Formats: sequence, C-alpha cells, structure tokens
Amino acid sequence: MGRILLSEGDITAVSADAIVNAANTELRLGSGVAGAIRQRGGPSIQKACDAHGPVPLGAAALTAAGDLAARFVIHAAVMEPGERVAEPALRAATRASLELARARKLRSIAFPALGTGVGGFSMQRCAEVMLAEVRAHFAGETSLEAVHFVLFGEPAYRVFEQVNDAEKVAAGMARLAR
Repeated sequence: MGRILLSEGDITAVSADAIVNAANTELRLGSGVAGAIRQRGGPSIQKACDAHGPVPLGAAALTAAGDLAARFVIHAAVMEPGERVAEPALRAATRASLELARARKLRSIAFPALGTGVGGFSMQRCAEVMLAEVRAHFAGETSLEAVHFVLFGEPAYRVFEQVNDAEKVAAGMARLAR
C-alpha cells in the first residue's frame, strides 16, 4: 500500500512526478492554485491546456509542468467556469487524477485541497472525500508509491490531519475487533 503524506506549503514547489491543479472544465488557469501554477510554471502550461481543449466535469488532463519542480501537471476538472464545486465532481476528478497517474506509471503525485478556494467546497468534506478516494485507489493495482497532500495554511493542514488520523484509528479498531 502506498503512503499518504500531509504537509502545509506551496504545491508549486513540490518535486513530485505530478502536481494536481484544481481546474475548471475549460482548463483556464485563473486564480487560486491554478493561478499559482500559471505564475510559477510559466505560460507554456496555459498553452498546453489550450492545445488540449476542454475536458468533461470530473475528468482530468495531463500537461507538462513548465518551470515547476514537478514533471507534470494533472488538471482535475472539479467545476464549470464560474460555478461552485459539488461532491460528485470532486470525487470523480480525484479518481480520474489517480487513474491518469497510474496509466502514466507515475510514482508520486501531490494534491491541494481541490475545490475549497474559488470552488467554495467544505474543507472537512474535501478531506473526507479525497482521502477516501486515495485509500480506495491504493487498495487496487497502482504505480503510485506516495500521494502527498500539500495544504495551503495551517487550518487546512489540521483538517486533513484530523480526518486522516480518524481513518487510521477506525482501521486499527476494526483490526482489533477481528
């Protein structure tokens, strides 16, 4: 089983095989994580997004990472432009990002808290959904050895930490009950 890692920081500085962008379906790098990726990674990332074209809600697309430390950017389409994030789209886009990483035989991927900024999704529910999707992915066949959640600010980090710890405790209690 792969490792889930949590840290507080700037996802654009992470040197994983891929970092994930909380994208809209048009793959327009606007504000939040996408804006940081555009600013730090350079214009080649938006050009690659434009060449790829729109993706369906809940899907993911891979581009080169420009000047970023990561090799690739996975654009997880969690919302339509100007709309809010809904749980089914978050769940599907997280799953699609993990599957794309597996298909490309990537060993490490870094996620932000998808959809919790501009998309307005609850940080608590985001942590629950994303961590559950990663655990489900690790239960199957995958090339991923590590999934890193890079959270912006201590409050986001603490929410993910609490949800992750609660899931570890529940799993431990289930093993003891056997």
